[in-house]
Amino acid sequence: MGLLSDPQCRRALARLVLRLNTPLCVLSYLSGITWFLLLPPLAPRTYLSENAMGSTMVGEGSDLGPRALALAREFGGHKRKAGGMPVQWLEQTMFQLGLEVHRQPFARTLPFPDEAHERYLVRGTNVFGVLRAPRSASTEALLLLVPCSEGSKNNQAVGLLLALASYCRGQIYWAKDLIFLVTEHDLVGTQAWLEAYHDVNLTDISSGGLPGRAGAIQAALALELSTDVVTSVDVAVEGLNGQLPNLDLLNLFHSFCQKNGLLCTFQGKLPPPEGPSGPGYTQSLRTLGLMVLGQAGGGPGGAHGLFLRFRIEALTLRGINSFRQHKFDLGALGRTLEGMFRKLNNLLERLHQSYFLYLLPSLSRFVSIGSYAPVLALLLLTPRGFLYLVPPVLVSGAAGTALYLLPVRGQAVATQHFPVGEAEAVVLTLIGIYVAGMALPHSTHRALSGGGQRGWMSLKLVALLALALLLTCLALLNFSLGFLLGVTLVPPAAAVRPGGNRLPLAVLLVLTTPGVTLFLAVLVERELLEAPAGLGEAWQRYLGALGQGLLQEHLHGAHLSPLLALGAYPCWLLLWNVLFWK
Repeated sequence: MGLLSDPQCRRALARLVLRLNTPLCVLSYLSGITWFLLLPPLAPRTYLSENAMGSTMVGEGSDLGPRALALAREFGGHKRKAGGMPVQWLEQTMFQLGLEVHRQPFARTLPFPDEAHERYLVRGTNVFGVLRAPRSASTEALLLLVPCSEGSKNNQAVGLLLALASYCRGQIYWAKDLIFLVTEHDLVGTQAWLEAYHDVNLTDISSGGLPGRAGAIQAALALELSTDVVTSVDVAVEGLNGQLPNLDLLNLFHSFCQKNGLLCTFQGKLPPPEGPSGPGYTQSLRTLGLMVLGQAGGGPGGAHGLFLRFRIEALTLRGINSFRQHKFDLGALGRTLEGMFRKLNNLLERLHQSYFLYLLPSLSRFVSIGSYAPVLALLLLTPRGFLYLVPPVLVSGAAGTALYLLPVRGQAVATQHFPVGEAEAVVLTLIGIYVAGMALPHSTHRALSGGGQRGWMSLKLVALLALALLLTCLALLNFSLGFLLGVTLVPPAAAVRPGGNRLPLAVLLVLTTPGVTLFLAVLVERELLEAPAGLGEAWQRYLGALGQGLLQEHLHGAHLSPLLALGAYPCWLLLWNVLFWK
């Protein structure tokens, strides 16, 4: 403490820090990147924290395979005959199984056509059955969800859901209600059901309400299965806006897969070999990178992702049938679901003892927030200029506001003046405003009270403060998105300054703009999936990602679009202003 309390020592320390500022900045940035690369080999093993699920395993007595296949074929026939989800057949079948059956019609007009699914006005019906708990007063519930997709997709999942409902109807140990839900139109139907169940309207979906309800939903599983046999089960954890379920739910699934001999994968990757081997580290880092990219995108990784905003722990399970030799019938997956529901049935309170903020290099190892938070902290130490406390002026917010508001609201004007569809007009308007914003900086320095060196320093100070605030908030809300923005925006933020040869810095700024970062993320994701895409295919995927990002914000309340438009883009424009300061 004497070093900091002595004025002379304090001034000497400040001069030393200023003199070594650049080496310290570079060292801090490289330390943050190195720390992130060391996360996979240093990750501890996962473990169950909840005592009610970690003491002993339950005994599963179901054999649902033949019954599930028969119901799946019957469902597929009625589905082809009806040209969509056979609502009446589902109601009759669930009623015959002894469930309390309800339907929910809903409708939603999209802000612009969804070309990926070829829809604009979405109308559908959700069907769900409730198995009332014989040993409680319907105060709590568990849920199994299957999205009814087009064609033959997910027919086996519906068959397994009905077979499991039939088996559970004959058991007397249930202390929680069981809800068996079949939704139409994937995430739109799931969102409509959740809003009606909790009596809220967050996304302007028009629905008929729910005539019946069960207890408060403690946990949910979404099942996607389109094959009679499976070689592995892939689990998705990423929720809306980067939310994650309690780690105990994932550990419970992993433990039952090991018990029943099921091969479980994460991000489509097999479990890496144990030990400090090169291939094991590469695979763990690849899996970690895929999770970071998926979580940073902000969209739900499956139907489970919409449950997390309602404080319902949920996972999406996908049955995979690949070229692997060992295959399992639907009975093994049914026993896994039965065991998970029986374990969750024993809970006396919500899952809360394990982690909600984590990263996964594999299903058997995890990285907690205490391990990955220093990565972003080291990146935030890099920017320079915090010592020049000159009154700042923020001048680039209007461009970000226009980027956020005009593409969707101005689609009608764009279609009147240009020969493009509504969806194309939204994406092209978005790109046009984004590029036009780069022409604004050349006069913004006139808004400042002072010129010269103090002027651009004050402008850079605003950019650094805004960037630090944005990344600090994202470090808690969505670390993956904050990490990607920090890796790309921090180097130009530290290096940018007017004067001299501006071309290298201009190229660096253009390559690290959020729009280009999103395009590079598309390329990197295809490389991590071991399915490289050419520039043409990557460009089409990039345009699709822009449209889906806007749709998810209007349909489900995803935060990626407003964060980039109102947060990252204005910060980048301020740095662009500094570079071209006169």
